[in-house]
Amino acid sequence: MTELETERLNFRQWQLDDFATFHRFFSDDANAQFVGGKKTAEEAWRLMATYVGHYELNGFGYLAVEEKQSQTLIGTVGLWKSEPWPEVELGYWLVPDMQGKGYAMEAATVVIDYAFNKLGLETVVSYIDEKNIPSIRLAERLGGYRDGVIELLQFGRHEVYRYDYHKYANATAG
Repeated sequence: MTELETERLNFRQWQLDDFATFHRFFSDDANAQFVGGKKTAEEAWRLMATYVGHYELNGFGYLAVEEKQSQTLIGTVGLWKSEPWPEVELGYWLVPDMQGKGYAMEAATVVIDYAFNKLGLETVVSYIDEKNIPSIRLAERLGGYRDGVIELLQFGRHEVYRYDYHKYANATAG
């Protein structure tokens, strides 16, 4: 996945220099409320290290996404599947000043394409808190459809938005 890029974005592995931005994002309740909650510096460090380890173990994960022109870290977009996690999930978060610029849509589109065309997956999901309206809207714009509700481990009730390969392939054909 580290070879992924778009016209405006590069995907890459996490670096030590990313920690200040990573921690700043997770130290704010409003930012972190839908991605596991606020973190101390130590908890944020461990989470960033978990992102790196997940990628090393699975060959995919939540990668750092940077704006090409400025080389600024804007957040993460990627795929998650740990042992207890129900299905491969498309997940994302962007730092607040990079939201609303189309970056999440741009990055998520290339990740979904990767999941279907490189990993050979038939389906990918996003688990979204029902109060996270911007994320629901993004999932719908990406072609995701509501496919029930799940009690997601310790994270509680989440809506399941499913991206189906066959629907995706038909929508992007031609």
